[in-house]
Amino acid sequence: MLQAAVRNGFYAYRWQPYEQISPDMALAVIAAEDQRFPMHSGFDIDAINAALRDAEEGASLRGASTITQQVAKNLFLWPGRSFVRKGVEAWLTVLIELMWNKQRILEMYLNIAQLSDRTFGVEAASQQFFQVSAQNLTAEEAALLAAVLPGPELYSVEAPSWEVLDRQNWILTQMNQLGGTGYLQQLKGST
Repeated sequence: MLQAAVRNGFYAYRWQPYEQISPDMALAVIAAEDQRFPMHSGFDIDAINAALRDAEEGASLRGASTITQQVAKNLFLWPGRSFVRKGVEAWLTVLIELMWNKQRILEMYLNIAQLSDRTFGVEAASQQFFQVSAQNLTAEEAALLAAVLPGPELYSVEAPSWEVLDRQNWILTQMNQLGGTGYLQQLKGST
């Protein structure tokens, strides 16, 4: 966040406890970013293998970072790509998974995720784009916020492109296929 603030100037941010964030928002992020989040220990081996296969076949690169890896990167690391940085990220990912339960990891992610060039965290984004607290987001609003996560400086919640709207619909479908907000019960008591 600090790096983006220096780069972009003033930014909006408000911390919101997990219990005061719409379950639809938590589910939308899991559906969009890391559907195996409740089951893995910080690394999604299936996603990593799929990304490696795609790279070998010359397909466009896709991310395989889990929510925990993104927390490690966004909270503790410098921008850029290098083997050293990825190694530190892996080490931090293991530590985070050992120290925090899944709800805490998701709470952290939801509060530090960049949702526009100057907006961080779902509470600030909810207030800015929908004039409601993150606690009152609908499934459609949550899915739209999650739809910009791959590139919040490129994609817009305010003026969503067809690509963002298509991703929003895909996320809504995934949320239903995961079983709705009941899917989040797997996070309770996780270590």
